Amino acid sequence: MIQLDTDIEGKTIYFGEMMKIAKQNGFGLCGGWEYDGGFIDGIMHREGPDTYYVRIPFHVIEGELDRPNALLKFKRPFVIKHVVNFGLDKEEQSLLAATGINQFQEPADKDGYIRDKSRWEELGEQAVSQLLQHMPDNRSIS
Repeated sequence: MIQLDTDIEGKTIYFGEMMKIAKQNGFGLCGGWEYDGGFIDGIMHREGPDTYYVRIPFHVIEGELDRPNALLKFKRPFVIKHVVNFGLDKEEQSLLAATGINQFQEPADKDGYIRDKSRWEELGEQAVSQLLQHMPDNRSIS
């Protein structure tokens, strides 16, 4: 994991507004969200089993996350690398995968080693900066 230095940390925005902006810029809500927080994810690069994500954590300061008017406050973003687990799932979930109920396997490595960290740090900061260009800048709080 590589932590990023960006201007998004501390910014606030409503969930509904953020999801529109995120979608238009190739980002989405990470599947592991809770009602009080989660992550906005963007895929930066995918090659073979390796996928590099820029991940922007946030917590909800008003409301509940699944509501358009939930107010989010962003934390420090980071880059993470997932290594996909190719092949058959030999764990207890394999029956679900074979029947089509469980569509995805867990990554072989959720926090894979990242080579050339300065490159991914720069790309991650650029991705967050691009997202920031589409966000209103009138809701920054401490």
